[in-house]
Amino acid sequence: MPTTFSYDFKTEVYTKKLEFPTGVFINNEFTEGGSKTTIDVIDPRTGQVITQVDEATPADVERAVAAARKAFETTWGLNCPGVERGKLLYKLAEKMEEHFDDLAAVESLDNGKTFSWAKNADLNAAISCIRYYAGWADKNHGQTIETSEAKLAYTRHEPKGVCGQIIAWNFPLMLMAWKLGPALATGCSVVLKPSEWTPLTALMMASYIKEVGFPPGVVNILIGYGHTVGQRIAEHPDIDKISFTGSTLVGRKIQEAAAKSNLKDVTLELGGKSPNIVFDDADLEQAVSWSSHGIFWNHGQACCAGSRIFVQAGIYDRFLEEFTKKAAAIKLGDPFERDAYQGPQVSQIQYDRIMDYIASGKSQGATVHLGGERHGTEGFWIQPTIFTDTKPDMRIVREEIFGPVGVVIKFTDEEDVIRQANDTEYGLASAVFSRDIDRALKVAHRLQAGTAWVNCVNTLNASIPFGGFKQSGIGRELGEYALHSYTNVKAVHVNLGLKM
Repeated sequence: MPTTFSYDFKTEVYTKKLEFPTGVFINNEFTEGGSKTTIDVIDPRTGQVITQVDEATPADVERAVAAARKAFETTWGLNCPGVERGKLLYKLAEKMEEHFDDLAAVESLDNGKTFSWAKNADLNAAISCIRYYAGWADKNHGQTIETSEAKLAYTRHEPKGVCGQIIAWNFPLMLMAWKLGPALATGCSVVLKPSEWTPLTALMMASYIKEVGFPPGVVNILIGYGHTVGQRIAEHPDIDKISFTGSTLVGRKIQEAAAKSNLKDVTLELGGKSPNIVFDDADLEQAVSWSSHGIFWNHGQACCAGSRIFVQAGIYDRFLEEFTKKAAAIKLGDPFERDAYQGPQVSQIQYDRIMDYIASGKSQGATVHLGGERHGTEGFWIQPTIFTDTKPDMRIVREEIFGPVGVVIKFTDEEDVIRQANDTEYGLASAVFSRDIDRALKVAHRLQAGTAWVNCVNTLNASIPFGGFKQSGIGRELGEYALHSYTNVKAVHVNLGLKM
C-alpha cells in the first residue's frame, strides 16, 4: 500500500487534522514506488521525522513517461481543445482556494517558512499563476502570413509533448504552479519531480488534480532523488522538453544529459548573486525596508535574493545603522506563531552549507556586523547575518549562499558600481534605489540580469517573465514568454492555384 500523511495541527493560527496519500502518483493513481522504499520528510523546526513518502525510482519514471505519452496522444494535447484545458485549470485554482489554509499549513510544516508567508505570498501567487495560464489556454494562436494571392500560409503553436519538470525546495507550491500552468495550458503532459526535501504539497495537489477531472496521465508526480529520478527524466529519450529550477551546478548536468539523449528542449532557472544598488538620493527608509526583504525574505532561500548590497558613500553609515536595526528586529520563531517572520532553514544540509559560508567569511577577514551564529539548540535555525569590510574575491561576495546572509559594500562612483554589480557569473536579478528615475532606469538597463527592480525588490507577477542571463539560466518562466517554451511552431503552406 502507498504511504499516507497524517498530522494533527494544533497551533495558534491553524488547527486541523490532515490526511492524504503520499505514494507515487502515476496515471491518476497513488502506488508504491518500484523499490518499495520510503523517504523521510523532516521537520526543519526540530530535525525530527514528520512522515515518510514512497520513493520513486527510474522504473517509475518509465511508467510515468508511458502514461504521459498515452495521455498526450489520446485525451490531451491536440485532442483536447484549449477552452477545455482552461476550464480544468480554473477548477484547479478553485480547488486550491477551497483548501487554502490546508495547503499553506503543510507548506509551512514541510519547508519551515512561516504560515503567514505561505498563505499571503506563496499560495496567492500559485493560485494567480494557475488562473493566469487558464486564461491563455485558448489564446496561444499562430499567425496568418501574407505571401501572394496564390498561397495561404499560417503558423500553428503545437504542444511539445511530454515534459519533464524538476522543481526546487524553496517555493515548492509556487514553483509547481509556474511549471504546470504553461505546460498544461499549451496541451503538454507532465512528469514532475518535486524536491525530496519538500514533497508534501505537491502530493496534496496530485489529489486535487485528479478530483477536478484532469485525464489520467496528464500529470504524474514522482518523489525521488536527483541522481536517480532526476537523472532519468533528464536523459529519457521519450521526454520532449525539460524544465528545471535549482542550482547552476545541477542545471549543467541536466543540459548535458538532455543533449546526449534526444536533444530535448531545456529551460533552466538557476542560481543568482543579485546586486542591490542604493544611491545617495534614495528614500532611505524604503531602501532599508526593501533591502531587508530582498535578502531575508524566505530566510534568504531565494535565487533572486539581493545578497550583494552596494550603498553609496554619502548614506552608507546611516543605511548600515538602519539596516542593522531592521535585521536585528526580525522575529525568529515557530512558523505557526502569529508574529514570526523567519523560521528555520529547510534542512541540515542547507544549514551546514550556510554556516560554512559564514565561517569562510570570517576566515577571509570580513567583519560579522550582525548575527553569524546558530539560533536555538535544535532544528536548522540561523541568525540574520550581515557582513561588512568584504573584498571582491571573497566566497561570500562571489558565491550563492542561499541563506539569510548579506554583504554590505560601500561605493562612490556610478560606473564602478555597475562594473562591480556585473562582475559575477550570475545574472538573474538586480535592484536600483534612487529618486532620480532617469539614473535609476539608465543603471537598470546596464545591469546584466534578467530582472531589474527599481525602488523595490523581489516583486513577482504571473504575467511578467522571470529568468536569467549568463549562468542564471536559459529561457523564461511566467508571462506569455513561458508559453513559447512548451510549444513548437509549425508553418503550413497551402497552394491556392500556383501551377508548376
